[in-house]
Amino acid sequence: MQETIKYWRGVEELNNTPEFQKHAHDEFPEFLPVSEASGSERSADVAPRRDFLKLLGFGIAATTLASCEAPVRKAIPYLNKPEEVEPGIANWYASTYFNGDIYNSILVKTREGRPIKVEGNTLSPITKGGTHARSQASLLSLYDNARLQGPTAKGKAATWSQVDQEIRTKLTGVQGKVVLVSNTIISPSTKAVIREFGAQFPSFEHVTYDANSASALLKANGGVIPGYDFSKAKVVVSIGADFLGSWISPTEYSKQYITNRKITADNPVMSRHFQFETNLSLTGANADVRVPVKPSEYGAVAAALYNAIAGGGAIQAPTTSASKQIEAATKELLANRGAALVVSDSNDVAVQTIVTAINSALGANGATINTSAPSYVRQGDDARMLRLINDMNAGSVGAVIFYGANPAYDHPLSQQVIAGVKKVGLKISFADRADETAMLADYICPDSHYLESWNDFEPKRGFLSLAQPAISPIFKTRQAQDSLLKWSGSTSDYYTMIQRTWSGVVSGGAAWDKAVHDGIATGSTGANEPTAAPAPMTLAAAALSINKAARAAGKNVELAIYEKVAIGSGQLANNPWLQEMSDPTTKATWDNYVTISAAMAKELNVEQNDVLRITAKGKSIELPALIQPGQAKGTVGIAIGYGRTHAGQAANNVGANVYPLVSVADNGLVYANTVTLEKVGADKPIAQTQTHHTVMGRIVVQESTLKQYQKDPKTVTEYIRIATPEGPQKPQSVSLWQDYEYKDHHWGMVIDLNSCIGCGACTIGCQVENNVAVVGKQEVLNRREMHWLRIDRYYSSDATRENGGFEKMEDPSENPTVIFQPMLCQHCNHAPCETVCPVAATMHSSEGLNQMVYNRCVGTRYCANNCPYKVRRFNWFNYANNDKFDYNMNNDLGKMVLNPDVTVRSRGVMEKCSFCVQRIQAGKLEAKKEARRPKDGEVVTACAQACPTNAIVFGDMLDPNSQVSQILKREKGERAFHVLEELNTQPNVTYLTKIRNLA
Repeated sequence: MQETIKYWRGVEELNNTPEFQKHAHDEFPEFLPVSEASGSERSADVAPRRDFLKLLGFGIAATTLASCEAPVRKAIPYLNKPEEVEPGIANWYASTYFNGDIYNSILVKTREGRPIKVEGNTLSPITKGGTHARSQASLLSLYDNARLQGPTAKGKAATWSQVDQEIRTKLTGVQGKVVLVSNTIISPSTKAVIREFGAQFPSFEHVTYDANSASALLKANGGVIPGYDFSKAKVVVSIGADFLGSWISPTEYSKQYITNRKITADNPVMSRHFQFETNLSLTGANADVRVPVKPSEYGAVAAALYNAIAGGGAIQAPTTSASKQIEAATKELLANRGAALVVSDSNDVAVQTIVTAINSALGANGATINTSAPSYVRQGDDARMLRLINDMNAGSVGAVIFYGANPAYDHPLSQQVIAGVKKVGLKISFADRADETAMLADYICPDSHYLESWNDFEPKRGFLSLAQPAISPIFKTRQAQDSLLKWSGSTSDYYTMIQRTWSGVVSGGAAWDKAVHDGIATGSTGANEPTAAPAPMTLAAAALSINKAARAAGKNVELAIYEKVAIGSGQLANNPWLQEMSDPTTKATWDNYVTISAAMAKELNVEQNDVLRITAKGKSIELPALIQPGQAKGTVGIAIGYGRTHAGQAANNVGANVYPLVSVADNGLVYANTVTLEKVGADKPIAQTQTHHTVMGRIVVQESTLKQYQKDPKTVTEYIRIATPEGPQKPQSVSLWQDYEYKDHHWGMVIDLNSCIGCGACTIGCQVENNVAVVGKQEVLNRREMHWLRIDRYYSSDATRENGGFEKMEDPSENPTVIFQPMLCQHCNHAPCETVCPVAATMHSSEGLNQMVYNRCVGTRYCANNCPYKVRRFNWFNYANNDKFDYNMNNDLGKMVLNPDVTVRSRGVMEKCSFCVQRIQAGKLEAKKEARRPKDGEVVTACAQACPTNAIVFGDMLDPNSQVSQILKREKGERAFHVLEELNTQPNVTYLTKIRNLA
């Protein structure tokens, strides 16, 4: 008889040790059972049964537990999906992204209960389905290992019951006033909670400030941001406002702006855009006329415009070098009264007062400015924040609570903030991490991530939106609103408060369910109306202030402090997706730097990457120089948002903090200063993309003028012809290739260069969707970034091939015009990569896709060498599991963001754009279930869906009714062209020639 084989669980069982006998019947012997709290409910501080997994570091196990449960009983999926999680089936939740800077109404895609993608909500009347790079990337902050895993007291981990008890006791006996400091809050319900909390104190104050303040704009417009409507403006004049990139509401403004920039032969009309600015911004790069001016000249430009429009020379304006362009802008504005708009990002009340007067004189109110729907997305008051700093240092503040605010980092008087906070008896922070300000707090009560939370928002009067949780809290965090309610003794929860606030807008029941489902509603709660309109400045006082500022600046070098599209004010600095996103104009990643003109660099003997010491009023920072075409003479520029010290691994010690160089005036903050520059004798390389190869002298981007387009649309695009015995012919007419025959689908893409503003939302959308790795600064310096989709930026040159040759053509103009071009795999019908692959890893599909079979690839890189578009990416390392690349893909928590429908590529494998083939297959499967073809618009690539201007259109070219087919039919022989057409690669990506509205 055969002997029975025995198995054992380990050496402990084999040896039958006493420790093994003790725990032999426990399922999880390392963790003791948790006792139930007294009463019918479990105490908030008793760990759930499965919390033992969280002790492993809150990695994949903790997130899995959070995603296995329905996020909240009341949450309603955006689509009618089963309430339980079904493997392989996505649920969608309507939500809202707003963290004090960028507003986006969004949809959150969850797979197996975990959020993996953010898309725009097409039902939103404000953002209309568009997204911003920051809202796309905000998803990754949910899986950030730097987040606190629970509350802390005096720097040590604590329980919520301990923290609540101690805070309530200390608040009861607080001496002095209680102050809550926040960035802009547009949530009506949150403001209701703050009022309820503050009502229990005899002296309570809510101080709002913004890291990139618009306080002057508020003061000049009755305490609100005007309801700008760029879609109704035939002429736009911007004085420094980067409204397409980072100013106020860029997603909303981009949607509006591009409405008047899309042209066809049937409607050959465009708006005209003048931009007066110091740094070459994203908005300036899109302008028809861009004029470099110093920050001290902003007031002069505004005053000169006002004098010419209102007449009478009411304002004595200082001289400016831009008089000719101001005259041209004035003529356009006057010719389009009621359809003209002037905006400025200056935080000088005098400048904003004059701009408001200009718009009034042009009849903008009620036309290009919607007076019934002002914006609430900036509410910071610089003067009140400055008073609070003085109050804290004077010892009159007994308790301070920081909510979404980090003044120890992002306020120019950060050292005074730190000194003042230390004098406050009770200090509480709701920060999600131990940031620069939270480090000073007695208690850190971490707020839940917005994707774990209920909330509401009123970004503009009459427009409401909701946020609902897409996942249960991963860590032991708690919404700040629930903490305030608990400390005020309320028995209500925040969800109930939201319903109560909305009771006057939606009637509850089905109406409430619809609002949650849609994510938006119409109506106003009145919570964001200014309590008292600030006293306006007179035009005479404004003129006096402008002249004084101009005299003070003199001929000194002026620093213009600006906000980057990706990093913003620094709140999302620990997001590696944003750190590695190329800046639209400089193409730099992973740093801030000093932008300097070529003329000034030559004068100071400064070369690219030389480290400069920038000093203003005794404060200095050191940063490398970046020679920037278009930089105004006598100026330099530095971006905020860098130089973090307590944000997380991706952000700490990246770049330098420029906030201390912001000028502090009596009325508030001015994001400019006079500075001195000094070389320190060192260099620091700046990691830039688009420096890998040249396409000089070849037809890659095409442009023409509106006049030429109106004259004859068929002459604005150059088409290559090659010589044959039968005369000049199209390149595709002469070929050794056998053409493919497409029977079912032929997928293609059209990119309108007139609509592409270069914002980069598509690059982040592609990165999130397709699990594209972050490689870090050194690998970018090594030319090894992994983005499947890049935005190429082209500067104009004064040289030509005949006059100066290729070498001179590489030198951009002093004030160049700019074209942005999204560049991805062109999915060529005659693909050069396919013929050179020795293992058929890259091949052509029956639907026109150039496909990569990853498990065949042996890494010869012949395909990359043979690709004229340079869009293929090689995995030099196993980025997902290599300690040298310790970003989101190298830890269990960060990996939870990965899309399960897309393979994570390994070392030695080539990768590139796949036209989001997983989305194509999903769309085809859904159509197959219903025995039909996919309808146009059902299959949308991630880049097209992320684009706020609808510059990218994707579809089936075999469907004659598809939008792609209609555009190609309309634009054939006019604006439609292929990049490097002379190579006869026959791409499935078509571009439309850029048209400029020049004078």
